[in-house]
Amino acid sequence: MATRKSPRKGSLQFWPRKRSAKFLPRVNWNAINSGKNLKGFICYKAGMASAYVKNNTPNSMTKDKNIIIPVTILECPLMKIFSVRFYQNNIVIKEILAENLEKELKKKVKLPKQSSKKIDDIKEEYDDVKIICYSRVKKTNIKKTPDLSEIGLFGNIEEKINFVKENMNKEISALDIFEKGQLVDLRGLTKGKGFSGPVKRFGITLKVKKSEKGQRRPGSLGPWHPARVTFRVPMAGQLGMFTRAIYNNKIIDLGKSEGKFKNIKNYGDIKTDYIIVKGSIQGSAKRPLLITAPLRETKKTKKQNYELLDIR
Repeated sequence: MATRKSPRKGSLQFWPRKRSAKFLPRVNWNAINSGKNLKGFICYKAGMASAYVKNNTPNSMTKDKNIIIPVTILECPLMKIFSVRFYQNNIVIKEILAENLEKELKKKVKLPKQSSKKIDDIKEEYDDVKIICYSRVKKTNIKKTPDLSEIGLFGNIEEKINFVKENMNKEISALDIFEKGQLVDLRGLTKGKGFSGPVKRFGITLKVKKSEKGQRRPGSLGPWHPARVTFRVPMAGQLGMFTRAIYNNKIIDLGKSEGKFKNIKNYGDIKTDYIIVKGSIQGSAKRPLLITAPLRETKKTKKQNYELLDIR
């Protein structure tokens, strides 16, 4: 009988396969393409729905026809600036806290003593400015403790400083950053599935029915020499709760909720701003996500044009 051959199981692009340390992932903000002011925004997954839209995409087979597409609804509560970071050669040289921080932040982080220094008092040389933002999540049905994340800014140093000065103690809305029809990337954690076997975790083939020592396991853990189990052997372990990025999601609609979305399964009502994107997004309901400017736009998704008629 010929030797059975198949591609290796489990991509080494994502390694090691273990649970992520935190919900909101780190982002290389230097790699994000141009856009408006902020490079990202904290949002929460509400759930999926079916959108009844008119397809206005040129050269599409369903052009000028009404079709149904799957969409994901995201709630985007207002954000505020927690602190400003000044960088020199990718190292933080100074950080200034915002004034009048909320009491809920004490549950999330240990607040240092307020510094008397202001942005104009910084004398050290710096080549980049980023901000740490927190979500006003208490205005939603999710929880009270806000999520914090570092977010990059567009423009040169002067434009970044001006944006920080204008919005230091103001609320920032997602509607001022993203537009209808824009492409965005979404970064966050997948659903957690706990301890799983190699068949579900890596997709290996079940052994024949009369195999010894179980069907749902690899046939061999490796040779005698080297006398160890290598990391390439598909074995049981953690599945899910992995950091993933989904690129080029089309914004179908956005705006203020005003009672449009009520009694969403496993979520409840949307009380603040919302964004509807085409397709599915990783994670369970109420999962915090980072919606960012597109890293690499594709022509096919950019030219898609949908006019929202109804959503169910």
